[in-house]
Amino acid sequence: MRYFKRSAQPSPQPVHDTVTTREAIARMLLHGPLTASAIAEELSLTPPAVRRHLDIMVEDGVATAVDPSPYQERGRGRPAKLFHLSDTGRSHFGHAYDDLAVDALRMVRKLGGERALVEFAQQHMRDVVADITPLREDAPRDEVQQCAEKIAHAFNQSGFASSVENARGGVQICQHHCPVAHVAHDFPALCAAEHQVLSELLNTPIQRLSTIAYGAHTCTTNISVSQTTAHTYAEREEA
Repeated sequence: MRYFKRSAQPSPQPVHDTVTTREAIARMLLHGPLTASAIAEELSLTPPAVRRHLDIMVEDGVATAVDPSPYQERGRGRPAKLFHLSDTGRSHFGHAYDDLAVDALRMVRKLGGERALVEFAQQHMRDVVADITPLREDAPRDEVQQCAEKIAHAFNQSGFASSVENARGGVQICQHHCPVAHVAHDFPALCAAEHQVLSELLNTPIQRLSTIAYGAHTCTTNISVSQTTAHTYAEREEA
């Protein structure tokens, strides 16, 4: 990854044989925002050392630092900043062939119209999740969670960096990296197709809360779970 340019300073020692420290940090941020302390613990480095790397990455535009959510649980002292990978940082992880993809999608739309583009996008998403069995209506929360985790795994196999998070009233699929984000900005049918296919799989109301293609740090899909199934799950957890 060539964005680590500091000719006046020695290169950082590799964390692994072929991965530099900043590359390792960038790969961690690819999977979601982290504090300097969390990164330091994972890489067995000191927090000050990690902060120096992060400062350079922020200066280079590879990462961004934001204050934590005001709703985040806080301990004593000043809350730690969260670091995100920027669009520039993400561009090193799989935006190749964007021009070719845009040209191909334009040709699909030219030859078959918008409907052909939608059908192409939906079929592509169905191929990605082809091995996942759709849920029945009003499935219990644990089944929704399992299905969401299978979807996240399928996405990861296709170049995304996805995780599943618990949320009030449901669960969320968070895509921290989208290999087609730049293409999706020009072809929103790709995001719409993903939403449609996920809705069919989960068989429950879902809502897209944010998208990388339009400037967010993650693509976040909220999956609602009915109050009945949510209470049942909670009661099992307490038992």
